[in-house]
Amino acid sequence: MNLPEEKFAELLDIIRKISGEYTLTLTRDTLIEEELGVCGDDAIELILTVSKCFNVEISGFNFSKYFNDEPNPFYNSNKILVPFTIAYLERAIIAGKLD
Repeated sequence: MNLPEEKFAELLDIIRKISGEYTLTLTRDTLIEEELGVCGDDAIELILTVSKCFNVEISGFNFSKYFNDEPNPFYNSNKILVPFTIAYLERAIIAGKLD
């Protein structure tokens, strides 16, 4: 199941504004951190904005499982992240919950 096109376009607009990426073609398979560079505070802003705009419950969402912290020259995280795509956000909007 997919979002109606106007809702999906709204989601893409939010992602573009937060990521600052306006040239890349966004698809449901686009990786939020790896391809768009959204991590740390920007990832939190993205999830909170999607939660507010689409009424998605996020209380059980584990940010550190999917996103690195802000880049820091004194700390290099080698943790393995679970891939987080636009489709994952779309499914959360449809379900009303991101977990």
